[in-house]
Amino acid sequence: MSLYTRMLQWHGKVYERTNGRLGHRLLGVPTILLRTKGRKSGLERISALVYARDGADVLIVASNHGGDKPPAWLFNLEADPAINYQLGRKRQEATARAVYPDQAGYERLMKICDDSNSGRYTRYRAKTDRPIPVVVLTPA
Repeated sequence: MSLYTRMLQWHGKVYERTNGRLGHRLLGVPTILLRTKGRKSGLERISALVYARDGADVLIVASNHGGDKPPAWLFNLEADPAINYQLGRKRQEATARAVYPDQAGYERLMKICDDSNSGRYTRYRAKTDRPIPVVVLTPA
């Protein structure tokens, strides 16, 4: 496990354990705590992720840092799109919907996300042949 991965895990734990008092921003980048239900276990899974906004919707990207496999949380929310997220100390129920590169609106949503994350998603997309979806979280 890389130092970067360990730092991200530590950040997520601090965010969660302080109930959002610490951790909403990591090095200036806004971070969300995504809560999904494990598709096999049924247990709550929490992931700290960079997010962007599109009106009332929150956008996250299933990039897995450009890895060839999608993140597990994507499979969880595709199995059960009723999720919960936390921004700072505020929790919100929402419905998740993955938008893939072949779908309308994808490039616009990806640009919003990429602009908010210093162009990292462009670099991640260049690292893999896997389609990287943008996930739209629409508040309930």
